[in-house]
Amino acid sequence: MELEKLLSKMATEGIIHGGSEVNKAMSAISDETRRLCAQLNNGVYTNKQIREQVSTIIGQELDDSFSLFVPFTSDFGKNIKIGKNVFINSGCRFQDQGQIIIGDGSLIGHNVVLATINHDYNPLNRGTMYLKPIVLKESVWIGSSSTILPGVTVGENSIVAAGSVVTKDVAPNTIVGGNPARFIAYVEDKIE
Repeated sequence: MELEKLLSKMATEGIIHGGSEVNKAMSAISDETRRLCAQLNNGVYTNKQIREQVSTIIGQELDDSFSLFVPFTSDFGKNIKIGKNVFINSGCRFQDQGQIIIGDGSLIGHNVVLATINHDYNPLNRGTMYLKPIVLKESVWIGSSSTILPGVTVGENSIVAAGSVVTKDVAPNTIVGGNPARFIAYVEDKIE
């Protein structure tokens, strides 16, 4: 299945049934993405070389302002959109079948997980995947070891405290933290 057709089906249907044609096409891309991530994570590269390799993984030419510290893994790769002046720290894992959009000026801390898939509750159908996008608006800061779950949008200028599990949308200009993440403060209250 052609990539554009696969991405369209994943976006419009929001579901991948185990063993289906869509699942097989997704798995083929995932195999290549895992190979590319292993190559990225097992070498010594300049920032430019890292940008070029990540551009290949996600199928998008990245701006010169993009920076990533390895290791980095994605289990699909082709459904990630990254803005300008984005920094991704080491150990991040992106499960992007449902789509991940990262806005300009965003910072993502160590060991962050962005997960866009849920599996079916029925044990007999656990191979079925439900896809929902994650959107990080402009100038978002995701603290180390946080997990963002499927369908979450983090509003512009917001901060997710380290170690948080974000299960619901985060309003713009706010700080959230905890498991599940809850409102802590407004960003403007922390600016001196």
